[in-house]
Amino acid sequence: MKSNIRAAILALFVAFMLTIMPLPEGVREFRPDWVTLVLIYWAMALPSRTGVTVAWLVGLMLDVTHGAILGQHALGLTIVIYIVHLQHQRMRVASLVQQAIVIFFLLLLKQLIVLWVSGIVGRAPDTWLYFMPSLVGALLWPWLYIILRDLRRKFGYRVRF
Repeated sequence: MKSNIRAAILALFVAFMLTIMPLPEGVREFRPDWVTLVLIYWAMALPSRTGVTVAWLVGLMLDVTHGAILGQHALGLTIVIYIVHLQHQRMRVASLVQQAIVIFFLLLLKQLIVLWVSGIVGRAPDTWLYFMPSLVGALLWPWLYIILRDLRRKFGYRVRF
């Protein structure tokens, strides 16, 4: 089980790197929310290890990374991971297409929470492209799911004699 935790930490590290990686001006609006996607996967795969507290801490790190209001992403991630915990058994048996639809709405919920907090302090974006990461994340979900599942299996099922 400890190797699964190492795989989760490695995946979150890569997700943070993909989040801060510079992109050309026209593509920035389409960057998926890598950290949320990876955290959703691990909350589905290891619900006893990836909980609301982990989501809160990762959200605070995401706030610091983005220079956002402290707690903004943390609140969104906490609510999303709480919903995933309530429904993780149903989500695990759904097809990848059905999962992608659910992931779209979870990512949209997180973005709406972040938008709400930004709007309260007067930092709301003024373009509809703000919601594109939810769509891109849902389209990338099947491939990300397969990659992370294989990573979890590679690190998690080691036979020791």
